[in-house]
Amino acid sequence: MSDDKRNTGTPDRDRINLSEDYEVQYWTQALGVSEDELREAVDAVGSTSEAVRNHLAQRG
Repeated sequence: MSDDKRNTGTPDRDRINLSEDYEVQYWTQALGVSEDELREAVDAVGSTSEAVRNHLAQRG
């Protein structure tokens, strides 16, 4: 499923889409992680930003 750029409400902002380079760049900077760390976190807990934040906070 592609990222609908017209859908800018909360559900779209709460998800991390690893298929979009600009989103990967945004989230790696926002979370202070590498792309590999971001991809591993999304693989582990899913694409919701809250789950990824919690996962990254628990690892370190």
